[in-house]
Amino acid sequence: MTGPDVTVVVAVYNTMPYLTACLDSLVAQTLAPGRFEVVVVDDGSTDGGEAVVDEYAARHPGLFRVVHQLNSGGPAAPTNRALALARGRYVLFLGADDWLGAEALERLVAAADAWESDVVVPKQIGVNGRLVPQGIFHANAECVGFGDSALAWALADTKLFRLDLIRRHGLCRNEGLKVFSDQPFTLEACLRAGRVSVLADYDCYFLVLREDRGNVTERACVLDRLRGIAALQQVAADLAEPGEELDAIRARSFSWDVPRLLRDGFLLLDDDVQYRVCAEVGRLVDCFGAREVFHRLSVPDRLRLELAAAGRPEALRDLIRYEAAHGEPPVVVEGRRHYAGYPAFRDGELGLPDELFLLREADPAADSPPPLNLAQQLWRGIVPEHLRRGLRRHPAWRRLANSVNGGRG
Repeated sequence: MTGPDVTVVVAVYNTMPYLTACLDSLVAQTLAPGRFEVVVVDDGSTDGGEAVVDEYAARHPGLFRVVHQLNSGGPAAPTNRALALARGRYVLFLGADDWLGAEALERLVAAADAWESDVVVPKQIGVNGRLVPQGIFHANAECVGFGDSALAWALADTKLFRLDLIRRHGLCRNEGLKVFSDQPFTLEACLRAGRVSVLADYDCYFLVLREDRGNVTERACVLDRLRGIAALQQVAADLAEPGEELDAIRARSFSWDVPRLLRDGFLLLDDDVQYRVCAEVGRLVDCFGAREVFHRLSVPDRLRLELAAAGRPEALRDLIRYEAAHGEPPVVVEGRRHYAGYPAFRDGELGLPDELFLLREADPAADSPPPLNLAQQLWRGIVPEHLRRGLRRHPAWRRLANSVNGGRG
């Protein structure tokens, strides 16, 4: 008997009332019955969701397979167990608090078959204020990579994967990670894939931010997040091609994932935890080539990383408080060089190099070119020049670029 085209994996733990919308969206799929299955692993829910999944399985025989287990402490173990049971040619991971557009599975399977894709990134929409980077969704793309797209900003496992790719390489989620276990998995799959594609012309996947901010990534502690980031960067170090591919993945973590942990929330941590966070950030910076992509980072993010790596939480606290009180610092102009004039600039005790504060070097043919603001640095640093040229031709991206950097994308 021929198996289904796609297996949808749903790991469940205390996601009511969002779980019902997730399951309803699967029942409503336009993909023909028998062409897909749903494997649900309940990880010891105590909110009634454990009974709800059984009810759906009883009402829709042949569609849902349900497994119950004791709570494992994170999403990796139930996801791995469901993945081991998958029988489809493809597998899609669906969060139990998220939901799919009605045509999502039909369109994704058709695209993967037509393009012979190993991974398809579906168009994703944030719900209830959930932030979902949209850079990769400007158009359908039969084949994308890390150097020519925003793929590095789409590393959640919210994708369609060819099951044979997963089986051949023994891919699974690291059950030792409490958070971000999906990102190293996804990165390895994308790096090993023969073709990664993007389906951007239909709203496939709706990612929900719970009203109580109870999503596992929202609850995770800083140190657990840093361990997940380290696992991601280790995959990149092992498998990514040196150059643009590796640098794009480095820039993702060191321009966003790590610096965001060194902002206002850092001030709320106990002193001991602050020192431990700084030590872990220092290990990441030293082990995974963060300084090699500093030119892609904004000045404050470079400073955050460097102060943490130097084990200077007190100076990091001063930087965070200065930003809260003053916003962007004044610009220090010295000939062709423009610097961000933070109090730490040329502080003799800190001894930070001037290059960390460098905004830009002025064009000698211009009288007094304006320095890039911090948003412009982030835009130009993260998005490669050849990609920016292509994006400028797309009206939606042109509007975004103009809003970010004053029309100088």
